Amino acid sequence: MTDETASDERRSGLRTLRRMGPYLWPAEAPWVKRRVVLALAVLVLAKLIAVYTPMLYKAAVDSLAAEGLPPLALGAVGLTVAYGMARILTTGFQQLRDAVFAPVGQRALRRLALETFTHIHRLSMRYHITRKTGGLSRIIERGVKGVEFLLRFMLFSIGPLVLELLLVAIILTVLFDVWYLVVVAVTIALYVWFTFAVTEWRVKLRREMNKQDTDANQKAIDSLLNFETVKYFGAEAREAKRYDGAMRAYAQAALKTAYSLAFLNFGQSIFITGGLIAVMVMAAIGVEQGHLTVGDFVMVNAYMIQITVPLNFLGTVYREIRQSLVDMGEMFDLLEQPADVTDRAGAGKLRVNGGTIRLEDLRFGYDSNREILKGITMEAKAGQTLAIVGSTGSGKSTIGRLLFRFYDVTGGRLIIDGQDVRDVTQESLHEAIGVVPQDTVLFNDTIRYNIAYGRDGAREEDVIQAARDAQIHDFIAALPEGYETQVGERGLKLSGGEKQRVGIARTLLKNPPILLLDEATSALDTETEQEIKQALERAGEGRTVITIAHRLSTIAEADRIVVLEQGEIAESGTHEELLKAAGRYAQLWQNQQADQDAA
Repeated sequence: MTDETASDERRSGLRTLRRMGPYLWPAEAPWVKRRVVLALAVLVLAKLIAVYTPMLYKAAVDSLAAEGLPPLALGAVGLTVAYGMARILTTGFQQLRDAVFAPVGQRALRRLALETFTHIHRLSMRYHITRKTGGLSRIIERGVKGVEFLLRFMLFSIGPLVLELLLVAIILTVLFDVWYLVVVAVTIALYVWFTFAVTEWRVKLRREMNKQDTDANQKAIDSLLNFETVKYFGAEAREAKRYDGAMRAYAQAALKTAYSLAFLNFGQSIFITGGLIAVMVMAAIGVEQGHLTVGDFVMVNAYMIQITVPLNFLGTVYREIRQSLVDMGEMFDLLEQPADVTDRAGAGKLRVNGGTIRLEDLRFGYDSNREILKGITMEAKAGQTLAIVGSTGSGKSTIGRLLFRFYDVTGGRLIIDGQDVRDVTQESLHEAIGVVPQDTVLFNDTIRYNIAYGRDGAREEDVIQAARDAQIHDFIAALPEGYETQVGERGLKLSGGEKQRVGIARTLLKNPPILLLDEATSALDTETEQEIKQALERAGEGRTVITIAHRLSTIAEADRIVVLEQGEIAESGTHEELLKAAGRYAQLWQNQQADQDAA
């Protein structure tokens, strides 16, 4: 690892810890602060009792070693009971500490998960089409899981361990000899050095394991989402081989992690056992020489075992903390990913008076080296239907994405009722536009849920009316479960025409003043297309409609038709005007008519 990389990782770790601070000590939630303070107070009390417990053990042993006189025997029994009670109290206070702090960790987990989820939805289309959903979900899953762990163990493991070691060191120095402290200090120093050094090496192995885990998960999700495609090409074995290859790489990385863990645990055992033997030998010599009692020997052993447990835990905690920092660092990288499309400061709501849409010298390119739209100017007047046609790659679907502001234009303006879409809030813009895409993707829920998604809190009668308007109510009513019918993953239990009508019903329920039809019938057969066409005509009544079409038969009645070629307007006019002009539109029309006749 280079110095620069290590420095970046340290900065990333410090950034993560700084980002976690407000969740641990939030200004807006005093109850969280009270719980943190109470949990720390209970923690300190538990540690004080834990450090005092071996002294009760020593006293009981010394009492039993004094020839067994009756009063001393009673004293030994009482001390043994006290020793047992001290251990119970230590455990009880530790559990109380966790119970007091649990709501703090869960609150942080929930808020951070919500913040991440919300931010992902804020990110632009450009980001989402370049990221893999499976990998993205894995980053969020690991990051959110690390939240509570990091909060709880940073607060209740590292700090308490230092406190306990300090108290034990003071007791050994005061009650025994400074050399005991020297031996314990050297043991701890060697143990911590070895643990941190090996763990740093293991973090790199764990990161590689995470990478392979993400890759395997992505391949599995991608294959399942494309279930039909896999079947079409008889590629089950190929997909299984591809997935197994990813899992093989994951298994190799996991084995390296497991082997390194065995090495870490054995090395830790050597240092701890060496320190324990050294201290016990010193205590045994003291007992033989009469400087120490048998109880002192037992107490030294108890203290060494007592600090061994948290030290052994330190390796695990440090490793998990480092891993949590890595996992949460990836999630915070995601949270710091800027959105390409943002609301301007002071942006107001879009006010739609009639719904006139105007494109003025519009320019745009997904890549700065290749311009898709090259100075487009067109207008859809309020209540009119503007159709945009053209060959594949001419830029017609791009206009729809710019209208919905999935991307911002690189030149010119896109105006709705005199307002530049960049000057209004995205929320108000999205509320004003209803979209029926080429392939309507449905949630894996009921038909009712998918239609009602068009308007939050929609009434049952509104859902049914939207379904009637989209000419799908009779179909739904005939189903055994009616509106409660599950549509399956991405709506695959419905036919293309049925899905499309559900999508139209959803948009009608939204009741937007502007309607964008993005090749809404191009994936359907001719008969279904005619049925959907009627539903779309009803959907467009009283609205400004922009329809992006591949099949010209669906837009012959549009108020105006614009023909795009290579990002420029080749011609425009009504259907009749364009046919008379005998230009590009007439050529496309004749080609499609010939194809239909041949079919």
